[in-house]
Amino acid sequence: MPLPRRSRPFGDLEAAVMDLLWDAGRPLLVREVIDLMQRQRAPAYTTVMTVMDNLHRKGWLERERDGRAWRYAPVLSRQSYTAQLMHEALAVSDDRAGVLARFVAEIDPADAAALAAALQEAPDPGRSS
Repeated sequence: MPLPRRSRPFGDLEAAVMDLLWDAGRPLLVREVIDLMQRQRAPAYTTVMTVMDNLHRKGWLERERDGRAWRYAPVLSRQSYTAQLMHEALAVSDDRAGVLARFVAEIDPADAAALAAALQEAPDPGRSS
C-alpha cells in the first residue's frame, strides 16, 4: 500500500485525533476518541466523526466495522509519519547535503548520537546480503 501523501499539515483537530490514536496503540471508535478529548475540548460527535472519515479518505486512517460503528487506526506509526515529514522537507532543497549538514550541526547532542547510532546500524545499500 503506498504511503499517504501530505498536501498540507494536519489541522488542529486532525493532529489531536492522530495523537490520540497513536497514543492508544489500538483501533478506537469515534466515541472513544471524544471521551479521550474531553480533557482538552468538547467537540461534537459529528465533527470528530467527519474528521476521522476525512483522515480515512485521505489514507491516514484505516477502519473496520464494529457493529454499526467504525474502529479507526493509523496507517503509519508516529515514527513513520515523522520520517515521512523529514523526507518531504529534504525533498524541497536543491542542496540536500547542505541541509543535512546544517541539521546535524543544530540538533541536540543526544539526538546527534542517536542519529549516528542509527546510521551505523542501517544496512549498506551498496552491499549485497
